[in-house]
Amino acid sequence: MTLWLRLSALVCAILAGCAVGPNFHRPRAPKDAGYTVAPLPDKTTSTPGPSGDAQQFIMGREVDYRWWEAFGSPGINSLVERAFRVNPTVRAAQAALRQAQEMVYAQQGYFWPSVGADYNFERQKLPGNTATTAAPGVQGSGQVLAPSGPAQPLIYNFQTAQLTVGFVPDVFGENRRKVESLDAQAQNQRFELEATYISLASNVVAAAIQEASTRAQLQATRQIIAHNETSVAILHDKYEHGYASAVELATQELQLAQAKSQLPPLQKQFEQNRDLIRELVGNLPDEDVSETFELTSLKLPTELPLSLPSKIIEQRPDIRAAEESMRSANANVGAAIAAMLPQFTITATAGGTASQFSRLFAKGGPFWSVIGDASQPIFEGGTLWHTKKAADQALEQAAAQYQSTVLQAYQNVADTLHAVVTDADALAAAAEAERAAKTAMDLAQKRLDNGYGDYLTELAAAIVYQQAVLTEVQARATRLGDSAALYQALGGGWWNRTNGALAGR
Repeated sequence: MTLWLRLSALVCAILAGCAVGPNFHRPRAPKDAGYTVAPLPDKTTSTPGPSGDAQQFIMGREVDYRWWEAFGSPGINSLVERAFRVNPTVRAAQAALRQAQEMVYAQQGYFWPSVGADYNFERQKLPGNTATTAAPGVQGSGQVLAPSGPAQPLIYNFQTAQLTVGFVPDVFGENRRKVESLDAQAQNQRFELEATYISLASNVVAAAIQEASTRAQLQATRQIIAHNETSVAILHDKYEHGYASAVELATQELQLAQAKSQLPPLQKQFEQNRDLIRELVGNLPDEDVSETFELTSLKLPTELPLSLPSKIIEQRPDIRAAEESMRSANANVGAAIAAMLPQFTITATAGGTASQFSRLFAKGGPFWSVIGDASQPIFEGGTLWHTKKAADQALEQAAAQYQSTVLQAYQNVADTLHAVVTDADALAAAAEAERAAKTAMDLAQKRLDNGYGDYLTELAAAIVYQQAVLTEVQARATRLGDSAALYQALGGGWWNRTNGALAGR
């Protein structure tokens, strides 16, 4: 740092009490930011049945802080509230926030003088050859602490009590910058806590949707297995009577085996998902929850809020946390600059000394001193300079990470919006396939009833229908998941929460 810059900083600090280093300014939202290149449709495709309603994006509508209630499931509402109360990740995030706040308070203490008290008792023997010159002499009580004769040792008691006050004026704002950095870290933890609540609610909703989907898939898979078992039994009977070949029987047995192989993964997925739900609400794996979920019990939100693009940087906790990290790094640059400038200290001491405790502050015992000190680092082996350069690079890193977080956030919203639109079309196609498969199955059953068909053909049509049902179930669950993902991508509505609205706060 040049001499001119040092003098300018000194004048600024003395006259204006300012803190050296760059002042932080909140980043602005990306200019002309948007979510999609092409305009979004007014409404998504609608499909009859659960989770098939058309959805509409309401631009500028606020996100409700209790957004999970839009799915109309008392079970989800109950689990989310319970998770907020007992999930250990919430308590951990709350403790991290409190710790960060205490660190701010601790650093603020350096704005005040430090006060210390000290009491010292000593019993001492002075050798005869130094006793005369080193003796304490006459005390306030009139007692003379001196050797009894030439070259005679001196043995005596001596007590000292003193109060020391020290103060370090924050001339260049080094402590202010450190407080600012720690405050930014506390705010970072605050937004991490908000993100914890949002993630926890999203995980509960996603687990409920997954359970409903898996439950329906298990039902359809069991139907497929049952139809295949009946087909194998019929073909086996025909084979024994010479009306079916071994190849036909083996082919049908292969289809049965393949159908059965789909059941264990679904059962595993179902049980692991139930384990996840128990863990989210603070239960052990053997402590079940009473809430269960079916696709027909979950409501698809028909009006989806869509925040203005300029609001995303204010609403997303991850962006706000990245912003606070940048503010902390910015303050650390100022603290590094201040460490290179003169340091001032003031120390005052007052107390008393005496051979008797009662005479410490009597005549002859009291003493005091006031010391002012100014020091300027001249050569530190490059430590201070490189510390400042490191702080500069940390700020650059934080700024780049902030920019990356912003880009990822907008991408997250855009991906979710595209998913809401295209997955509605996917459900429509899956539902059309299910209807076609149902028609084919009904026609096969009708032909069988009228004596024009055979049972194997009807069973094959029923298997195709259940496979179409599987695809449709997955598509309906995906639409529900897309809606939950959009609420999360928009920030979860934490800024609309009233005090005490969340359990566990």
